[in-house]
Amino acid sequence: MAEKKERPIKVVAENRKARFNFAIEDTLEAGIALTGTEVKSIRNGKSTIAESYADPKDGEIWLINANIPEYLQANRFNHEPKRPRKLLLHRKQINKLMGAVERQGMTLVPLKMYFNERGRVKLQLALAKGKQLHDKRDTEKKRDWGREKGRIMRARG
Repeated sequence: MAEKKERPIKVVAENRKARFNFAIEDTLEAGIALTGTEVKSIRNGKSTIAESYADPKDGEIWLINANIPEYLQANRFNHEPKRPRKLLLHRKQINKLMGAVERQGMTLVPLKMYFNERGRVKLQLALAKGKQLHDKRDTEKKRDWGREKGRIMRARG
């Protein structure tokens, strides 16, 4: 029997500002309920999750404001680009996330959307707390000092 090749994980959308704007406490992987045209559009690599967030509603977690553009060849069977999409999680995970959002004032932030080894679209979701302006400045100072230190060490040899 022929062996199947393992597909590498292919990142299609990333929220780069999330780690700057939020202090990330915990991350988990969630599936997304998508239509066929949405998956084809994601494969084209044009989707964005930069301004999106996840929100608990009616005992489920929904991805809000993620932009998956229309698939051009789908004509009348196309999807709405910014529709809310259901995230597929276990009940225990949903309860934990809902409790953290309601009690502790945390936010559910998507970090990246990718295809896993089996070719399924997954979303890396983070349980995060928003940073204050002074925290963001500290983060920027540390990052700049790290760069400067690297330059000095390279110059010394």
